[in-house]
Amino acid sequence: MSLPPERYQSERASDAATQWETPDSSFDGNLSEFAQALIGSRQNISSKRLLDPGPSAMQIEQLLSAAAAAPDHGLLTPWRFVIVPPDKRALLGEAFALALTERDANAAPDQIRSAREKAQRAPFLMLAIVRLEADNSGIPEMERIVSLGCALQNILLAAHAMGFGAGLTGGQAMSSTHIRRLFTLIEGEQAVCYVNVGTVGKRKAQRAPPASWVFTSTL
Repeated sequence: MSLPPERYQSERASDAATQWETPDSSFDGNLSEFAQALIGSRQNISSKRLLDPGPSAMQIEQLLSAAAAAPDHGLLTPWRFVIVPPDKRALLGEAFALALTERDANAAPDQIRSAREKAQRAPFLMLAIVRLEADNSGIPEMERIVSLGCALQNILLAAHAMGFGAGLTGGQAMSSTHIRRLFTLIEGEQAVCYVNVGTVGKRKAQRAPPASWVFTSTL
């Protein structure tokens, strides 16, 4: 199980030296081939298939360091992450249940129970939030969203390289006032998705990606 925030924070200083370094001529192997294999073999793993153990405090720091390497026009860091430790999962589950009953006053008890259970699935869970507040930077909202997308992909690939499964989850509750209140979102911030990481219990068959010509043209 991943560490609670107080232990995680206390260990970050000792893990600070564990960072992603720029490869140089001393790199043993073909970096291009490794990158292609890593990207091509990554799968989105459902949170229902993610089991203990989750990433350690050091590995969590590596995942966040990977996120920090994302493109960031203007160096705004237009996103943030909130880790949800095991002892706070019940609070998230209750927010999910309240968001459901707010949308559907006739939700059945098993639907409400299922909404609560979604907060208990992956060993490591955190919320990705994009910051779209107005400022004087002139950086468009779309570029900020793209930056978050790159940070998320970096996390997913880093988790895959560590041998974990990972996936993103969302849903109608993302815009709920209950979620905003729980994660103390301020004006201009928007909850985008949850990042789920853990040991894969069961994999599905690898999905064949679309051929490049399907989504590419020449001007």
